[in-house]
Amino acid sequence: MLKQLPNLLTSGNLFCGCLGIIQCFSGSLTTASLLIVVAAIFDFFDGFVARAVKANSAMGKELDSLADCVSFGALPAFILYQLMLKTENLATAGNFWIYTALLIAVFSALRLAKFNIDTRQTDSFIGVPTPADALLIGSFPYLIEQKTFYEPFLTNIYVLVGVALLMSYLMMAELPLIALKFKNFTWAANQYTYLLLVGSVILLAVLQVAAIPLILVYYVALSVVKSMEK
Repeated sequence: MLKQLPNLLTSGNLFCGCLGIIQCFSGSLTTASLLIVVAAIFDFFDGFVARAVKANSAMGKELDSLADCVSFGALPAFILYQLMLKTENLATAGNFWIYTALLIAVFSALRLAKFNIDTRQTDSFIGVPTPADALLIGSFPYLIEQKTFYEPFLTNIYVLVGVALLMSYLMMAELPLIALKFKNFTWAANQYTYLLLVGSVILLAVLQVAAIPLILVYYVALSVVKSMEK
């Protein structure tokens, strides 16, 4: 039974994704976004627990990708779609732009498929991982609701289309990025991971939800610095 715990956690990730889609089309985008966070917590701990109880399996790997495709692909795509419908300049821009939101679901699936067959991504990521993309998009409803300085940009259809195109590209880009994986907990082996975690905590403490876009920029920048050392 203990060895089934990782799959149970992964199933929790998938359940959150499905529930988030329901909330999204019920009009509660902030609840849908919160469910991305909960799904990400499940996603982090399923791998951690699998390694701890030595329950890694081919089925678990496939289930993880399927769950991620829903929670970090379809769900953020639908959140972005709903946000695009509410943009102030949609009527003048044209309704066809809203369908670019679905690129997030498509490229998330491609990113996950690539990850499963790419042997280079055991200790690091190549391209922005789908949870990072989902958390970024999931922060948008909160940033709009709280009237942050991002609001004028996130209520503009062209900005949201740009986000869809940029994040779709970054998920597939040949860009080495830090992975939150620990083989041990020494500073020498994990200094950039610790810098990422500490920096992210500080930004969240100071800026709260408004920190999430900045954390993604910090994540990419820190990863680039790390790759330049090699």
